[in-house]
Amino acid sequence: MALAVVVVLLVVGTVIFHFSQAFDGPWYFTEIATNWGLIDFTINVTFWVTGAAFIILNLFMAWCVYKYRHRPGHKAVYEPENHKLEMNLTVITTIGVVAMLAPGLFVWANFVTVPEEALQYEVLGSQWQWQFRYPGADGQLGAADVSNVTEQNPFGINPQDPYGQDDVVVNDPNMRLAVNQPVQALLRSHDVLHNYTVPQFRVKMDLVPGMVSYLWFDPTREGTYDLLCEELCGIGHYIMRGSVTVQSQEDYDAWIAAQPTFAETQNIPEPDLAAGQAAYAICATCHGAQGEGNPQLNSPKIAGQQAWYLERQLKHFKEGARGGDGDTNGAAMVPMAMTLVDDEAIRNVSAYITTFPDEPSEQTIAGDIANGADIYDRNCAACHLDNGAGTW
Repeated sequence: MALAVVVVLLVVGTVIFHFSQAFDGPWYFTEIATNWGLIDFTINVTFWVTGAAFIILNLFMAWCVYKYRHRPGHKAVYEPENHKLEMNLTVITTIGVVAMLAPGLFVWANFVTVPEEALQYEVLGSQWQWQFRYPGADGQLGAADVSNVTEQNPFGINPQDPYGQDDVVVNDPNMRLAVNQPVQALLRSHDVLHNYTVPQFRVKMDLVPGMVSYLWFDPTREGTYDLLCEELCGIGHYIMRGSVTVQSQEDYDAWIAAQPTFAETQNIPEPDLAAGQAAYAICATCHGAQGEGNPQLNSPKIAGQQAWYLERQLKHFKEGARGGDGDTNGAAMVPMAMTLVDDEAIRNVSAYITTFPDEPSEQTIAGDIANGADIYDRNCAACHLDNGAGTW
């Protein structure tokens, strides 16, 4: 009897929770921002079918526990089979399974049928970052192949393909789209399985090494949404994040026009070391004339750092990604970074810093080296390599 009461209370409590909390709380869907309302519909159908089965079966089980409980003087009647019950269960189960699966077939048919007016763009995933490529003025993406991949050409765009010269490349995890413009995302991976997911878009797809997968959607609501990788892709999986900003066509066009083309990224002039030396004068007050650092000023050694890393950190300080609230030491870098007026100035000073001799720095921290080596091997080495040489 007690078990029957517990089962009934479980059913009642579950139903009350779902209708009072789940539909309005953080456990329910994010607000949809694309045309894929049909995916919500299929999930809701599954919810109602499985929810009804949960209620009916548990209440039936509670009734059986109560109805056929042991009572003195009563003897159970052996009934080897019940054709009527078996037929009813088979029919009802079939109806439930069909109700859950049939809508998905229609949704999948729409999912794999890309509208002709969809604008293509490319998503490139690698451990653990996102990069994007958009068609240029010709409206067509150039050919790409892994044999062409270099540090300066991460997409592997064929430099001989005229259609690729005006492709817009975004070496940044933050991409943008125009509202009410259907798009097809071509998905590629440099290394392992990744997954391109924006919860508000509802559609998601794996990035598989060696092939190009795709998905399409029509962004219908302006805003900035989190871009996630929902495929376990290594130790840095949790930091593989980005954003997708859906904005007006005018704002999108202005943003695209400000991004570099593939041809421009391949024809960047050599950095001006003299200009970089002049700009470094203010840096030397804290980091030293040769980038040796100054622990008393909380200024780390920067000699020996690669140019791309220095450029990225300076841009982070300019954009507010570093040096914000709570980062007292980093805040001192913000006004210095602001003196570098554009990307060219950042490249110049970064290139100049790479000319400094990489002398061993004074050890200022005591610790267990063996334990540190173990921690480094299990964590840091995945990105920075066993010898700390780093990867781009």
